[in-house]
Amino acid sequence: MDVILLERIRKLGQMGDVVTVKDGYARNFLLPQNKALRANEINKKRFETERADLEARNLELKGEAEQVGSKVDGQSFVAIRQAGDTGQLYGSVSSRDIAELISENGVHLDRNQVLLDRPIKVLGLHPVVVSLHPEVEVTVEVNVARTEEEAERQARGEDVTIDKFAEEDEAPAVEEVFEEGASELEEGVDLDGEAASEDSAEAATEEADDEDGENKDA
Repeated sequence: MDVILLERIRKLGQMGDVVTVKDGYARNFLLPQNKALRANEINKKRFETERADLEARNLELKGEAEQVGSKVDGQSFVAIRQAGDTGQLYGSVSSRDIAELISENGVHLDRNQVLLDRPIKVLGLHPVVVSLHPEVEVTVEVNVARTEEEAERQARGEDVTIDKFAEEDEAPAVEEVFEEGASELEEGVDLDGEAASEDSAEAATEEADDEDGENKDA
């Protein structure tokens, strides 16, 4: 379907552009949200008549979005989730979740304004782009942690999953100590064995000498 855009649409076009989109996208989003008109002769004339008003309204909304953006840009929002020791979430953090987090802090957002390629599935600090207006985008940080304490640690730059790996790294060191101890014991056994063999050899030599002496006397 060909439509006339009534505002800038990300990755689609600017206000006034005539673009071709899928019928479902037009019927379910662009047309009901008043973001576009069907591209027929009547609507083309209508757009040209209303263009000045549309541009003025767009500038007004853009200015408001920029004011809000200056307050939100760079802010961090904490999302508490359950996760395993490796940091993998048992669930995920979706665009809807992020929109609700930001809305709870005074800036109402729709999930479609959160430009998230895929849900967040690991602990950590995640930059997320938010569209406050077709021409105004800001980046916020989503701090996904298991507890508020972990969120604070992550905010300081700590890796909350590092303890597990540190323990795994230390385990071989303990084993090496036991291996070294075992090696020393084995060396001790060998030395004792060698000493015993030397004593036996000396005893056998003395015994042979005594027998030779007795034979000579005889």
